[in-house]
Amino acid sequence: MNLRKRGNRVCAEIPTSSMADIAFLLIVFFLVTTTMNRDKGLSLHLPPVAETKEVRERNICNVWINAQDQIAFFESEQLTIVPFTDLRASIEQRLAANDKLIVSLKAERGATYRIFVEVLDELKLSGATRISIAEPEGG
Repeated sequence: MNLRKRGNRVCAEIPTSSMADIAFLLIVFFLVTTTMNRDKGLSLHLPPVAETKEVRERNICNVWINAQDQIAFFESEQLTIVPFTDLRASIEQRLAANDKLIVSLKAERGATYRIFVEVLDELKLSGATRISIAEPEGG
């Protein structure tokens, strides 16, 4: 048996003594250079408080959201529930018939914020530029 003694070999090592310093510098770099997005909320242009105008009843389209998140039109003392998928087409049809139409959006207290924002988005996508947000009952 031929046994040879291997020489003292030096293993290749990666120096890790400055690894913590490099990690700290990278963390500081990313903290300094990262920008945080701020939630800006809904972009609504509200009229001044003292401004009031008389509007004819035929120029108002009342859209209601009830506590069960159902959407309805309130016209001539009659409540008509409309599926969310038909809302945009219905508003577009009403706007085509009356170019002075003001859409009044009112939500009951139990309605979710998500459905309110989705209905508001659908109103904007349908081309409604005159949107009034009515105050809920009792406050």
